[in-house]
This record gives sequence, structure tokens and C-alpha cells, in this order.
Amino acid sequence: MDPYENGQAVQPTVVFAFEDFYRRQHERTYRALALTLRNVDLARDATDEAMTRAFERWDDIEHYVAPERWVFRVGLNWAISRLRRRKHEVVAVLVEPSTSDGLPDPDVGAALARLPLKLRTVVVARLYLDWSTQVTATVLGLP
Repeated sequence: MDPYENGQAVQPTVVFAFEDFYRRQHERTYRALALTLRNVDLARDATDEAMTRAFERWDDIEHYVAPERWVFRVGLNWAISRLRRRKHEVVAVLVEPSTSDGLPDPDVGAALARLPLKLRTVVVARLYLDWSTQVTATVLGLP
């Protein structure tokens, strides 16, 4: 394919489609992962990793019913794997509950912080991401 049309650079349509997806979903994915992981640095890295992997596979992923679910799951899996590898490190940057996280009440954030990671993931998927019970179970691999 000629990268120029009428003397101007032309971007493949897949790039535009991914860019639109990225603009719509990056911050939401990051916030969901930050709430789930309670570590803003790890959430940022996980979001970036998941978005990179989505871009690399965009020809397939763009046809998914909800590619943002795939991205959340990939980011979560990547972060959990990373945590397993660095258990000896101290995780110090925690997300403090606030209304800016999209939660209805800071007390919800505080309660969320007390849950183990697996349960916190379910709560974030159901309440923050507004996934149905069936979608949450399917995406997270739960019965």
C-alpha cells in the first residue's frame, strides 16, 4: 500500500480505530486497575502493557464485542504476574479512596481496599466497570 495519497501521508484505518479506542478506554482502564491493584505505578504500567498488546493484535481485537474487557483482563494478568515475580519488593504507592475514582462514596473505596485482590477485582468489575454478573464471571474466569 502506498503510504501517501495526493502527496499527503495516509495512516491505515486500523491506527485511527485503535487511537479512538485508546482515547476512550485508557483512563478508565487505568482507574479500574488502580482501584483493583491499589498501586498507581503498577496500574499505569499494566494499562500501558495491555494497550500495547491490544495495538499489536488490533486486527482481531477490534472485532470483539467489548475489547475493553480484554484489555482490562490482560492488564490485570500482567500485573498479577509482575507482583508474583517481585514479592520481595515493597509496594508503597497505594490508591487512596476518593470520589474522583468514580465511586459513589469514599467509604466504598476504603471498604474496597480491605478486600483481597480477587474479591476486589470482582467488585471493581461489577460496580466501577458496570459489567453484568455473567460478563464478570466470563472475563475473570470465574464460575
